[in-house]
Amino acid sequence: MKNQLPQGKLTLDELKEKIANNEVDTILVVFPDLYGRLLGKRIPAPFFLDSIAQDGMHACDYLLTVDMEMDVVDGYKFANWEKGYGDFHCAPDFNTLRQLTWLDKSALIICDLETEPGHRPVAVAPRAMLKQQLARLSETGFSAKGASELEHYIFKETYESAKVKNFENLETFGWYIEDYHMLQATKEEPLNAAIRRHMERSGIPIESSKGEWGPGQHEINFRYSDALEMADRHVIYKQGSKEIAIAQGLSVTFMAKWRSDLAGSSMHLHLSLWDEEGRRNLFPGERKMGPLAVSDLFRWFLGGWMAHARAMTPFYAPYPTSYKRYISQSWAPTSIAWSYDNRTAGFRVVGSGNSLRIESRIGGADANPYLAFAAAIAAGLDGIENKIEPPDIFEGDVYAAANLPKVPATLREATDELEQSAMLRAAFGDDVVEHYVHFFRTEQRKFDEAVTTWERERYFERA
Repeated sequence: MKNQLPQGKLTLDELKEKIANNEVDTILVVFPDLYGRLLGKRIPAPFFLDSIAQDGMHACDYLLTVDMEMDVVDGYKFANWEKGYGDFHCAPDFNTLRQLTWLDKSALIICDLETEPGHRPVAVAPRAMLKQQLARLSETGFSAKGASELEHYIFKETYESAKVKNFENLETFGWYIEDYHMLQATKEEPLNAAIRRHMERSGIPIESSKGEWGPGQHEINFRYSDALEMADRHVIYKQGSKEIAIAQGLSVTFMAKWRSDLAGSSMHLHLSLWDEEGRRNLFPGERKMGPLAVSDLFRWFLGGWMAHARAMTPFYAPYPTSYKRYISQSWAPTSIAWSYDNRTAGFRVVGSGNSLRIESRIGGADANPYLAFAAAIAAGLDGIENKIEPPDIFEGDVYAAANLPKVPATLREATDELEQSAMLRAAFGDDVVEHYVHFFRTEQRKFDEAVTTWERERYFERA
């Protein structure tokens, strides 16, 4: 039977054929770290077929404890100097095998991380956390489909020239707000077209690209899929778009807020529950909620997601800078409310029938998608199990509303909420929550220790 995989995705037999035809000679064997970065090794094709395909590979377990600068951070129970920083096992998931058309003769496969010895899932690994919540969902007879909308800024800079400028006075690709603007999008089309085409040919189907609400800001949307596949597509897309930009002498950033006077970049997370076969959306129903007719599952899933939104925020906004995106009338939410097709709300419900879904607008483009999807599913399951009702639908300008719960204002505040969340501890385990609490507190500590350009400008002469 002819392979029905999306264009670019490969079976092992197809990979072998491409290797024999000299179309592929390098396999990127990777896994996502706590930040959502892809780490791993480049493996020559013959050795991949002879060894890695069957037996996997190993990597140092410190990679789930280091910070962005690869500093070895003390205080983790999972891996530390006392334990000697051993290895974990990287087990290739052949559902993720695909050719990367923007890299010469290269394919990629994502691994699940397992303990060594024992080959149990590494509980703190982001992909394992999402798979754990999807397994819980499957036990109840449900599946999840979702999509992540990612915004980014494009620069007429290389990453190296940006560093030489100390990341100040960078030239964005455009100089005016370009939301839905076709002329400015044409100027950026050499990069965006390359990203769309390469993603399509590499197993990441694209819906559209468009200008966004900032100079040089753009958005590329993927077709929805099951939640694990979407998270995999998300991290490959982020890596790939940077590599495609590098090849054109450009750069892109997924910082949630790269400049204080410009719009932030979001990761709007869309999610819906389906039957186990993935054929029928379970959110539509008979219960009237505003203009909607919804099921009990919809109500309770939304109720749980909203009830735990503050505790989950570190998984949606992982850095101190992420919280500078939450500004009134900035298109980023400041309060936790839900509405139908209302972009001022933290939770925007859109679609109908099989397209009915919940869109959380809290996440920034810097979020790790595995953690964001995992936390959303955990919260929704808690809502279903405990029949948590959402608040009444909000109509009007959420920015102007009083007496609504607020999105946490800082990473410190959000991490306190995460640490105290009994739901997340029950869903992920105490050790996992403590691991991420330490991770987010480390990000906050590193930020607190830094002297910024703003401080020098303000205090150098006048303090």
